[in-house]
Amino acid sequence: MAENPTPNISRVFEPCEVTPVIDMVFSRWTTPILRALHRDGPLRFNEMREGLSSITPKVLTQRLRQLERDGLISRTQYGEVPPRVEYDITELGVSLGPAFDFLGAWAGQNMEQVAQARGRYDESGRPRPA
Repeated sequence: MAENPTPNISRVFEPCEVTPVIDMVFSRWTTPILRALHRDGPLRFNEMREGLSSITPKVLTQRLRQLERDGLISRTQYGEVPPRVEYDITELGVSLGPAFDFLGAWAGQNMEQVAQARGRYDESGRPRPA
């Protein structure tokens, strides 16, 4: 009896252990918010909104809540009139620095190759990804 040359397509590919981290850290606006807080924090909501000029207040609020929930930033509300709230990066958030440094170095070394690959793909006439 001959072996079936069809590959076993019933395999299940489990997500790797970094998948939840990638989902958490590389959501849109997460890295600019963390970078701003690491570089310039603590910051108030409007300071961040002005610094991230194309973000909407709704999206900024959502991202700040998620980052606070994940423990990457802290929110401090002061009992003043008018009320004052500041956001700052936590030690857990700061601990992501080496990963961002590595990715920045990788980008500096490889984005030209990525641009060339994209150009070749686009010139091939194949459909562009959505």
